[in-house]
Amino acid sequence: MKIKDLKDDDTFSNVFCENSKKLINVHLFALAAKYYSLSNLGVCTPLEDVLEALRGDNQGTTGIKTDEFMNNKKSHEVQVMSELVDSIANYCGIKQVIDIGSGKGYLSSFLSMQYNLKVYGIDSSNTNTNGAHERNRKLKKHWRAYQSRGRANLKSQRLEKANDRPVESEIKCKAISEKPLNNDSSLQSQDQVTIQDLVPSCGFTEVATSETSKQTEVDLVARTQSDESKLSEEVLAILNVLPADAVEVSSSSQCSCGELCEEERAQRKMASLKAKASKSSESNLYFPLTSCITAETELSDIITDLEDCMMVGLHTCGDLAANTLRIFTAKPEIKAVCSVGCCYHLLSEQFENQEDCPEEVWGFPMCQYLKDKGWCCGRNARMSACLALERVAVGQMLPTESLFYRAVLQVIIEEIYGVTKSDRHVGKTFSKSSSFIDYVRKSLKKLELDDSKLPDSCIMDYHEKYKHRMNELEAFNMLKVVLAPCIEVLILLDRLCYLKEQDNIAWSGLVKLFDPVKSPRCYAVIALKKQSCF
Repeated sequence: MKIKDLKDDDTFSNVFCENSKKLINVHLFALAAKYYSLSNLGVCTPLEDVLEALRGDNQGTTGIKTDEFMNNKKSHEVQVMSELVDSIANYCGIKQVIDIGSGKGYLSSFLSMQYNLKVYGIDSSNTNTNGAHERNRKLKKHWRAYQSRGRANLKSQRLEKANDRPVESEIKCKAISEKPLNNDSSLQSQDQVTIQDLVPSCGFTEVATSETSKQTEVDLVARTQSDESKLSEEVLAILNVLPADAVEVSSSSQCSCGELCEEERAQRKMASLKAKASKSSESNLYFPLTSCITAETELSDIITDLEDCMMVGLHTCGDLAANTLRIFTAKPEIKAVCSVGCCYHLLSEQFENQEDCPEEVWGFPMCQYLKDKGWCCGRNARMSACLALERVAVGQMLPTESLFYRAVLQVIIEEIYGVTKSDRHVGKTFSKSSSFIDYVRKSLKKLELDDSKLPDSCIMDYHEKYKHRMNELEAFNMLKVVLAPCIEVLILLDRLCYLKEQDNIAWSGLVKLFDPVKSPRCYAVIALKKQSCF
């Protein structure tokens, strides 16, 4: 059976036993799970189409390489997302960006350096905010080396361009249709924008040109000056992202510090500080801030010079992703949002514990449709949504042994200590443990349980008792991995439907930003407000 043969009304009727409700058809279960994944439902807008619609005839910017400053995963995420954020900001005509849950400032600093945007990075952790400052300090050490490499690369590129420059003719591509998100068009309804609308047509015309070697030389000089200017802008951008006291300004004066009197040194220091302060006020900078963001947060209380802006979030945890969307819809100065959520297991659910708290703000559900249905996922399902099917598919198997350790530990805690629920977490104890016994004892201490009454022999008895069931555990977790995309779909579509329910949204959509093998939480929720709200 193939996916196209599945029908909504009978998909699951043959997957589970009608009486026992047990799984009886694993193959059909896997097909049904794939059928309800985002990649198959056709509700996502291709990233290329969104970028083309936002940019029009303008091309993207190339410059700083993120892999010089961060690991491969983070580099991939920052490169892709920052390009999209810059395109949205340009389309909306804004220069201020608010990065919610900014962490150590990878995205924020790159948006400021590469795209000359004024970015406020807000994180609830002082440690992360301090880390962002420290990262900027370290960045200062590399900027001169980056400048030198940049000059060498530009020189090499100019020589290649001169050698490869066509003499007889060149092909030019010119878009012949209006872009769907053109500022002149009346984009007043979300329903007016479809995936097909986002794809502009392109016509090709051949233009013959004849150039002499002298003209080529003139053009080369012009390109050299242009490239030097771009390099200068890049270097300034790197400097601008640093704190005002991070970069030492070299003086052209030849006299040594020893020859200067105290008064003159103080005057020069004050002049230098004033110059830096003046430059900082005029430049687009990255400002790390510490604050806990909720749905009721007043951004103007945190950012004193708040202006028309857009909100972004790269892997905002739990309810923070939902609150980002709520703030976006409620605040008129926020013109666009681009949010990639994660940590679904940390979402609060309105109907999980059957609590009647209508005034409470919950992470799920957001849309009125699921609220009316009283829909609930449950923690186990949300935990499953965090699994990475694509990584497993390419051979990055699940950590079966650590999962087995955790499962047996739970049995021990329930049977020996009578504990069935705890607010404390074991965390990443497995990687720090030398054996199962060591793992159990470290975990018990984290849970504040007395391990003295539990001898090593008793711990190993539990291990041996369940060791033969490790294959069952692995099979069960593989089924959870297969189901993971379906649960993620429900959470993401809930957020998208919430945006569709708002009257002030011109366009909203789901866009696959990242390679899911590199970054499993790869879908962004994007929305732009109506022009009347600008």
